[in-house]
Formats: sequence, C-alpha cells, structure tokens
Amino acid sequence: MLNKHIRKVAVLGSGLMGTGIAAHLAGCGLEVLMLDILPSDLKESEAQKPDARNRIGQAALQTALKSKPAPFYDQKFASRITVGNFEDDFPKIKDCDWIIEVVVERLDIKKQVFEKVEKYRTPGSFVTSNTSGIPIHLMTEGRSADFKQHFLGTHFFNPARYMRLLEIIPTPDTDPAATAFFMHYGDVFLGKQTVLCKDTPAFIANRVGVYAMAKIFQLTHEIGLDIATVDTLTGPAIGRPKTGTFRLGDLVGMDTAVHVINGMRQNCPHDEQIGAFEVPRFLEFLIENKFFGNKSGKGFYQKTGERDEKGRPVVLALNLDTLEYGPSQKTKLPILDTLKQIDELPRRMKAIFKGTDKGAELLQRSFLGLFAYASNRIPEISDTLYAIDDALRAGFAWEKGPFEYWDLVGVAEAVQAAEAKGEKIAPWVSEMLAAGHTSFYKSENGKRLCYNPTTKTFDPLPGGESFIVLDAWRDQKPVFQNAEVTLHDIGNGVLCLEFHSKMNAIGEGILRGLNESVRIAEEEGWKGLVIGNNAQNFTVGANLMMIAMMAYQQEWDELNMAVRIFQQTSMRLRYSSVPVVMATQGYVFGGGCEFAMHCDGVVAAAESYIGLVEVGVGLIPGGAGTKEFAVRASDAYTREGDVQIPTLIEKFKTIATAQVATSAYEAFNYGYLLPQKDQVVHNTARNIAEAKARVLELAENYVQPIQRKDIFVLGRTGLGALYIAAHSLKLGNYATDHDIKIAQKIAWVLCGGDLTSPQQVSEQYLLDLEREAFLSLCGEQKTLERIQQMLESGKPLRN
Repeated sequence: MLNKHIRKVAVLGSGLMGTGIAAHLAGCGLEVLMLDILPSDLKESEAQKPDARNRIGQAALQTALKSKPAPFYDQKFASRITVGNFEDDFPKIKDCDWIIEVVVERLDIKKQVFEKVEKYRTPGSFVTSNTSGIPIHLMTEGRSADFKQHFLGTHFFNPARYMRLLEIIPTPDTDPAATAFFMHYGDVFLGKQTVLCKDTPAFIANRVGVYAMAKIFQLTHEIGLDIATVDTLTGPAIGRPKTGTFRLGDLVGMDTAVHVINGMRQNCPHDEQIGAFEVPRFLEFLIENKFFGNKSGKGFYQKTGERDEKGRPVVLALNLDTLEYGPSQKTKLPILDTLKQIDELPRRMKAIFKGTDKGAELLQRSFLGLFAYASNRIPEISDTLYAIDDALRAGFAWEKGPFEYWDLVGVAEAVQAAEAKGEKIAPWVSEMLAAGHTSFYKSENGKRLCYNPTTKTFDPLPGGESFIVLDAWRDQKPVFQNAEVTLHDIGNGVLCLEFHSKMNAIGEGILRGLNESVRIAEEEGWKGLVIGNNAQNFTVGANLMMIAMMAYQQEWDELNMAVRIFQQTSMRLRYSSVPVVMATQGYVFGGGCEFAMHCDGVVAAAESYIGLVEVGVGLIPGGAGTKEFAVRASDAYTREGDVQIPTLIEKFKTIATAQVATSAYEAFNYGYLLPQKDQVVHNTARNIAEAKARVLELAENYVQPIQRKDIFVLGRTGLGALYIAAHSLKLGNYATDHDIKIAQKIAWVLCGGDLTSPQQVSEQYLLDLEREAFLSLCGEQKTLERIQQMLESGKPLRN
C-alpha cells in the first residue's frame, strides 16, 4: 500500500453532493478547496470582485451550514473549507494531495474537467470521480500514464456524512497500490464502509438496490396491494429504513430511479432480471407529469398541507391502477400483526416464509428474486459475497445484505422455494450446498468467515482485529449472561459487556450486569472492561416504564433504592480497580450518557448523539449525571480562574434544556465528553476494537481512582444566578412553570444546595442531593403526565 498522507483535498463542484463531500472531508480533519463555475449572471460591475465570482460555491457552503441534518460534525469545521472558482483558482489544485470531481453527470463535461486537472495537478496526486454510473475507464481517454495510474472512482452516497458506503472503482490502468490506499483510507480516516467494485453499470449498491426497488414496484401492482401497506411491509419490519420502498422512491427522485433502471436495461444485456423488467404504466405517469417525488412536491405520495382531526399531516397516496391520489389507507394483513410481535429479525424472516396472505407473498417473492439476482451477479459485479452485503447495508441502510438475509431464511430452503417460483439461482450456490456448506457465513473463534465461490472455501472477512463484531463470539460460552446483557471474552484479557434489552433501555438486568462485570474483571484477573454493542443505538437511557410503575404506585422506598443503585453503578464504573472504557454509537441518552461520563474513557463513533434528556420527561439526571456536571464545573473553575458564574450557567443550561450533541465532536462542546480522556473514531464499526486498545493501554500503569471530596460548589451565590437564568427562560417563553421547577432542582444540586458560602463538598453529598431532587419530581403529577406521554407516543409533553 502507498505510504501517502492526505492533507489537502480539492472538491470540484459545489452542488448538493460536492458540498456534502467537502463538509465530510473537513469534518475528518482535512483542508478543503471547493471550486465551481463562475455565475452565469455575473454583472460587469462584479467581474473583479472575488465574492461575486465565488458566489456559487459560497452560497452552497452557507446552505450547508443551515441544512438539517447537518452535513458538518461541528459548525466550526466549515472554517477548513476555502471556496473558489474554476477560472481563478484551478492552479491551486497543485497543492492538493487528492482531487475529487463532483460535477454534472455528463461524460463530455467530466472529460473537459479532467483535461484541466491534468494541466495543473502535481504528478502523484490522486484524482477521483464521484460518478454514480458513468464507466470510470471512459473518463481517462487522452490522459497521461501518471494520471491514469492515480485515477479511480470514489462513489459517496448522499448525504455524504451519514451514508456509510464508499464504493472504490479502479480501472485497468489504476495502480493497485492506489486502490488499496483508498480502501484503507476511506475506512480508517473517512469512517466509511469501503467496497471494492468492478467498473460495471451502477457498480454494486445501486445495481442491486434499484433492482430490489423495481421488483417491489412490479409485485405491488401484480399482487394488488396499496403503496402505504407495502411501505409498512418493506420498512423496519424487515430490517430496512422506515421509508419503505415507495417513500424511498420519492426521496431519491423517480427521475433518478428510472434513469438508473433504463441505464441498466441498456447497458446490461446479460442481466436476466433487469432485461425483462418493463417500466410500469404508473412510473411512466409520474415521469410524464414530472411528479418526481419530494423535490417536486408530488410523487407516489402527495402532501396536502392539511391536518386531520388528530393534528397529523394529511398525505395522499397514488392508486397504481387508477393513477389517482386518495387518502392513504393501509390494508390489514395478518403478517403485519405477526411481525409486530417479534423483536428479532431472524425470527421475523422465518415468520415471513410461513405466512400465506398477500403481504407475506410479496415479501417472499421479493426476497427470493433478490437472492437469485444477487447470486447471479457473482462474479459479474464482485468476486466476493461480502462486498455485495456490505454495499447494501452501508448504501441503502439495510440491516442485512442479500446473502445475510438468505442465511436467515436458510440457504437450501430458499433455493427450493425460489426455483418453485421460477427464479434461477446461480449454479455456484448448488455446488456450495452439495459440498456440505449450509450457510454463506459462519463464525469460528471470534472471527466471521464468508464463503468464497472462486476457491470454494471460507475466508475470514477483511479487517481482522480492527473490527469486533460481537455476533462472531456467539459460539463461545459467555463469561456472564442475563436477559439484558452478555459479557464476552474478546481476547487479550479484555471483557466486553453487550446490552441487548429492547432499544438497549437500562433496566435491572443491565444495572446488575454492569456491577457483576466490574466485579468479575477485578476479582478474576482481567485487564479491563469495554462496555459496547453493535446495535444501531448504544442506549436510549433508563427504562421509563420501571420508574413510572414505582412512581404511580408510590413505592418510594423501592424507587429510592433503584435510583441509589443507578448512582452506585455509575460510581462503580468510575472507581473500579481496572480500566473501564465505553464504545458508543447512535443514541447515548440519559443513563447511557451518565455511565459514559463516569468511565475512564469513551471511544465515541462520530455518529454518537449524546445527551442528558431527562428534563423532557419531567426529571433531572438521577444516575450521577447532575452530580458529574457539578464536578466538571468545579474542575473548570480551578482551571479557568474567575469564570465561575458563566461556567455554572453554561452547565446548568445544558441539562435544563436537555441539549443533545448531534455528533461526538459536538459532545465536547457541551461537556459530555472531555478531550483529556475521550476520543472520536470515524468508522462506527471500529469503536469496540479501539476501546479494547484503549483498555490495554490504560491497564499498563492503571491506578484505581479515589472518590473525591474536593468538589467546589457556589451555594447561594450560584443559586441566585441560576434562578435568574431559569426565570429568563420563562420570560422568553422557552419554559413552562413545571420546567422552572425542574430547573430549580438542577440548580440546587449544581450549587450544593442552600450553602451560605462557596465551599468544598464530597461526591456523596451531591449524590444525596441529586437523588432527593429526582424522587421529589417523581411525586409531581406533571412529571407523571410527561412520563406517560413519552411511553404512549414517544414524544415529549410540554405542560
């Protein structure tokens, strides 16, 4: 692999995709030069003004700063982007280590851009294209040998920050070392699931993903189901995004989807399924009328701007037969009722293939078609199964890839069912089964292996020690287990505690598991403990139902004990005799955030959304989180001198307004993460392995911390300032009377209560204040109403 370091990148094109890529690269620490064309309406009076000449790129950058979801990990990273234009600033690309083209999808324009790149680039610099479908090898016609050796496709998915897939597409002229470099660089530094693709139409993810979408379009019409029902069937029920299929079409844009489908039909003459796919009348209707979806305001669905009697937006759905829009009414299907009652995807897949209604038929036939299609794309689009699975998981946000879904159904069973439906499975699958192999994947000694159709053997997945996938350890006996946790031996004397309650909500089982895991690590000679899981979300926080039941039944002694155990668990993590490191991703709410703040370190995936959110249900952080903010405020007073009140107000507002960091980087701004102990990893899949490495590093010279008695609190001085701050929230209509009551409880803990003068107190003193405040709020009717609303609807109540 090339020993090359990328410091500066030129992004050519500032459209939605170009700006998104620039923002992501800046977020990963790179200096970015973003160029676009001169404005076509440039006036003579503006001709010499750089701001006017750079207007297109500058406007794109300003739009990105206002966009939701945010393309930047942290707004301050925008300062790493310099905007320019093709006329004035192209020579500056000579200083760039990587030049990525993101202009309009026309080969002639791309070739013109690359001719100009050749003129100014420094030999040895990488040049790549973000094309989603133009053959990569056609772009380098007429270019030099050095250009061709350092040229390849780097296909990001939109939005670039959030979609994990990066397809790497070399040409026959690309230096293999350049390909290997980007496969590694995209993974480690850009946080992407890199997938090696062949230079075939639509590459991998769009080739298979668009086929899957087209198949469901076809089956929906053929079987006679409505689109809203099919979106419910093909969303989270089968481990796919909540957009389902038709809403996904509206999101992507049907003009784009039909363009890809037609391109595949024209350019893939040997594709047995796409070649036979006829564009249905309802798709032609949408294209003819320019009903492209969200971008045109109308597609499969039409938003009316009206609301029903319950205040919900009225959305009309297209009838695929009449081509008229009408109220969206879902068909009641037994399979949907069945799937709602099953939490685990493997069991849901088995249930689908036992179903007999129209919904089950659609899912069965779509999956069987997908299995046949994916099997026949080997070796056309990829030599490996896992590349196809990785591409669909990372590019379309599927929970499983085609071959992983197939394993859940049973390979032999699915082959039999597919052939009965007239689907043609690739011969290599039958050969695999004949050799006695019953699945595409298997685990051995903590390693995940995948079947290789070329060698007819099972090979370890690439990455090895860099990725710890806990499913690969299922064949080993756990060190400890209960209904909500599993404690794994992940090698080198390190344990990993995995949560697996519903939504990883923290209940009695997780609290018991955390305490037991620390005890085992301490008493049985382990080097340390990682707390991490491979779920989409680390944890949504404490189990509200458990708290609500005790509060409603006024079981105050039990509730007091439960809160005390929660606090003691946080403190156990802080004061264990072995290092404890947490690996986070997704939601890290409430109690999860409190535990994170008490570990020796956090290895947070960049896409970790961290926050103390208890105010939303009428409570304060009661698992030592409010105490910990008092500790962190005290430490800030010591370091920063005479900034006590502003620091205190900042900490107070973070909790009182339930601020959630929208990235791990932002969590440092809120004080949830600390630069001296916590770190960010861009690739979510690497967080547990990195946390393990951190445990081993800390274990070398680990000294058990001593509980603190030197927390400096401000007493009445601070209370006065915070009560005024709370009142200002009320005056600005940011807070209700009950919000103010909660805010005053937070202030009470942060200031150490009604002390007559600033002084030092112990952590235990603050924990007692926190627990007392938490319990008093549990007795408030308005808090109980907030908890009930959250449990019933998942949405906060302002009362």
